[in-house]
Amino acid sequence: MKSYVAKPADVEKKWVLIDASGLVVGRLASVIALRLRGKHLPTFTPHVDTGDNIIVINAEKVVFTGNKRAAKPYYWHTGYPGGIKERRAGQILDGRFPNRVIEKAVERMLPRGPLGRQQLGNLRVYAGASHPHEAQQPETLDVGALNPKNIRN
Repeated sequence: MKSYVAKPADVEKKWVLIDASGLVVGRLASVIALRLRGKHLPTFTPHVDTGDNIIVINAEKVVFTGNKRAAKPYYWHTGYPGGIKERRAGQILDGRFPNRVIEKAVERMLPRGPLGRQQLGNLRVYAGASHPHEAQQPETLDVGALNPKNIRN
């Protein structure tokens, strides 16, 4: 029996819409990363981008379990000596770009390298309920129904 190896020309990408309101960040990010890589398909090939295009709406309404909203730090460095900076997850969610919490969580679950960056480009995260991708006719994925632990009140 021969192994199937997908070629980039053979890949048919679907558009998937996920409503993130009330979903736990880590569980949502793992589902998104799995679908971006294409591991949910029987035609998964590790060196080819076989994943779907993912649209996430209501990113500002995601939840953290425990005390992570107040305690989880996000670090970055300015490039200057002593320039390490920190912001808490709650500050980011209440700030100007709440979609970055999901983007960072998914980015850190994808492989580093050119293919991982290409797959991350198939992710579109929006803070509000509207998105400009109606023409692609995305199908809705209910992540909360996959596992009852995915939803927190």
